[in-house]
Amino acid sequence: MSDTLTPEEFLAACTVGPAVLELRPDYRAELLVVEGLDAHAASSCADELIARAEACARELLAETPVDQLPHIAAWREAYRAFGAKPQRTRNSLEALTRRAEGGLPRVNALTDLYNAISVLHQIPLGGEDLDRYDGAAHLVRATGDEAFDTVSGGEDVVEHPDAGEVVWRDDAGVTCRRWNWRQGRRTALSDGATRALFIMGALGPVSDDALEAAGDELASSLASLGDGITVTRRTLGAA
Repeated sequence: MSDTLTPEEFLAACTVGPAVLELRPDYRAELLVVEGLDAHAASSCADELIARAEACARELLAETPVDQLPHIAAWREAYRAFGAKPQRTRNSLEALTRRAEGGLPRVNALTDLYNAISVLHQIPLGGEDLDRYDGAAHLVRATGDEAFDTVSGGEDVVEHPDAGEVVWRDDAGVTCRRWNWRQGRRTALSDGATRALFIMGALGPVSDDALEAAGDELASSLASLGDGITVTRRTLGAA
């Protein structure tokens, strides 16, 4: 279990595999370990962030079709490079930006905050329960044998990624398929989560400074959920 590791030890053990960087040498991941969370806490800035994100989406899409927004277009190219069809399995940023134009879903302050920041900064962003991890997080190209627990037709099922698919995984199996398409159930954030791992992924159109700024806003926004929140960060990928 990841609770045997300090945040620094956990982040130091996380990796992006060389086969992934061969596919997209421009890829970077900003990882944040956040402790002291309360999913039931209210946030004074959640409503403001949601409103800003929805306005941002409307402004972006008034000028440019969603699939031609620079970072979304880059993710579509990345998906095609490992054999996925982006029109059928949309990366999380595209799916959320499409929804934001008509209104982002409201879940709780924690989820609302990171959904809004994903749209505002145009960066895919996922949150997971760190206490449900088995070992560190690794971004790899799948063999096709890895387990991925999900729901299909209302039933719990175990699926397997396609060989060569880019996935996040830990020692127990896949935690997120197709880079940033669908998260598994095992490590999903629950109402009782107090420690979380947030993963922000960037390709060429997003600069290192822009990725860091997105991480800064996520960290400062999460701090509004409680006085005891701490954030530890690490950037992986291209220099």
